[in-house]
Amino acid sequence: MKNIFIACCLLVAVSTNAQFKQANLQASGLTCSMCSKAIYKALSAVPFIDKVESDIKNSAYLITFKSNMPVDFDALKAAVTNAGFSVAHLTVTANFNNVKVQNDAHVLVQGKTLHFLNVPSQTLNGSKTFTIVDKNFAAAKDYKKYAQFTTMKCYQTGVMESCCDKKDGVSGTRVYHVTI
Repeated sequence: MKNIFIACCLLVAVSTNAQFKQANLQASGLTCSMCSKAIYKALSAVPFIDKVESDIKNSAYLITFKSNMPVDFDALKAAVTNAGFSVAHLTVTANFNNVKVQNDAHVLVQGKTLHFLNVPSQTLNGSKTFTIVDKNFAAAKDYKKYAQFTTMKCYQTGVMESCCDKKDGVSGTRVYHVTI
């Protein structure tokens, strides 16, 4: 219980000022327009999604999030996989306000721990798009490519490990690996 309280305090204390606005999700495994419609319906049913626009030619979906609602990237993936398909590529656009990022470091953004890979040290301001490079969010070759930019075990497991900096959260916290 004590660890949960400390984790909550850390999340509130170090949460950065950013808002997820939209995502562009490319799905794989589609063979016809009915496949596209199945994913469209699955994504439209996700509570934090305001609007879904489909691009059948590219098997892509432009997703607009509801403002002031927490976004769950795993729920996006689950909607696609439950419809019988997989996520091939996911980019997310967020509004940032003085968010400092650096290579191989964790940053808390709107309650989500993002682990930035292959990025120069910089301060993010305004609308920026990042790509999630976790397993099952990116092609296998991209996942393998970004593995070389970190030695932290969280890249393989998707959760905070003992090797991660303790100020970034507690072990077991979900970590999304991203690049700009």
